[in-house]
Parts: sequence; C-alpha cells; structure tokens
Amino acid sequence: MIALIQRVSEARIDVACTTVASISQGLVIFLAVEPGDNSTVCKKLCAKTIGYRIFPDTHGKMNLNVGQTKGEILVVSQFTLSADTTKGLRPSLRAADPDIAEPLYELFVEQIRTFGIPTQTGVFGAHMVVTLVNDGPTTFMLKS
Repeated sequence: MIALIQRVSEARIDVACTTVASISQGLVIFLAVEPGDNSTVCKKLCAKTIGYRIFPDTHGKMNLNVGQTKGEILVVSQFTLSADTTKGLRPSLRAADPDIAEPLYELFVEQIRTFGIPTQTGVFGAHMVVTLVNDGPTTFMLKS
C-alpha cells in the first residue's frame, strides 16, 4: 500500500459537480492498494499515517500528528500511485484489482475512525475532482 499524505488547510471532493466530502485543517490521504496487500499491511500503514508527525508544535517544529492537532482527514482512493513509471512515457498501471482494493480501502478508513479522528472519503472508483490547499507545502509518501 502507498499513502501520499498532504497537510492541508482545507480540501474537498466533488463527484459529478456535487461536493461529497470536505474538511478544514488536517490531512488528505491519497491511498493506493497494490497486489499482495492484506489487512495486516493495511493496519500497519494506517497506524503509521495517523502517527506521522508533520504538524508544527508551539516552536514551529514538525512534532505533532493529525490527532494531536484535532485535524480532520480526507481519504481518496488513487490507484495511479502504484504505477510503474520507470520506462517510457506512459505509466504501467499495476494496482490491486478493485475486489481486493476496495475492502482494504474501507478497512483503512475504518481503522482511522477508531482513533476518533473525523474522517471523510471520496467515492471509490469514481472520477473525482479533488480541491485542496496544501499547507507548507507539506507532502510525504508512505509505503507499507
């Protein structure tokens, strides 16, 4: 699994010109499920993502995680993160099949919610328009 996380001051997702999710300060997590991923991998990446300290403390250092700042989370399924881009000018898409990816995506979201962090999602498999204001910019790629 791959989680591309961005610290944001606000974000929203529109599907078919309708806003389906929006958050204020927090994290946008673009999540890709790869072949071979399982629930153990999913839970481990979720814990790492939630605990990742990318928010500033009172001294301006990145020492706080999203929960400590009372931030929100927006999770977006994004199979293109797992693309092989090492050859040519067209990505080789290699994400897990949707029948494997969607339950793991849902498990990831469920695990976040167990931490008590307000969490919203996009629509798995839909064409989404993601609008966000990256705070920093601060972006990290986490892999399991």
